[in-house]
Amino acid sequence: MEARMKNPAFVLPDAMKGIQTIYKAIYQGGVPQELLEIVALRASQINGCSACVHAHVQNLKKSGESDERVGNVAAWREAPYYSDIERAALELTEAVTRIADRSADAVADDLWDEAADHFDEKQLSAIILTISMTNFFNRINATIKEPAGASWA
Repeated sequence: MEARMKNPAFVLPDAMKGIQTIYKAIYQGGVPQELLEIVALRASQINGCSACVHAHVQNLKKSGESDERVGNVAAWREAPYYSDIERAALELTEAVTRIADRSADAVADDLWDEAADHFDEKQLSAIILTISMTNFFNRINATIKEPAGASWA
């Protein structure tokens, strides 16, 4: 499969400058890179973005994550491979990514409280921005039909 067009973030250079600035801020939030990748992988799985799933799996493998942890992200609730901190981040990821599926608050107070018990404001900011940027790229890639293994990944 071939993409319909080049990723718009690369077509418009100023867009990429802004995106890079956001990612620079995310990495200053104090959240381990592996956790941010797990969060991004889960959002990408929910959104069905094969290019992003592929990229995040590759990044996790490069960082030394086990096959069990990488392969079970979609079933994190049932899998024994994740800490309470990671579970809080994954649950927040699902709520934010599935925001349109809610009839009440997008992120319930009890879920927010659980996440806030594990992360400070800077860390929560980094996680929320990671979820948001992942959803942003998932939507771009779905629109342009970016294939898994794209050269940017």
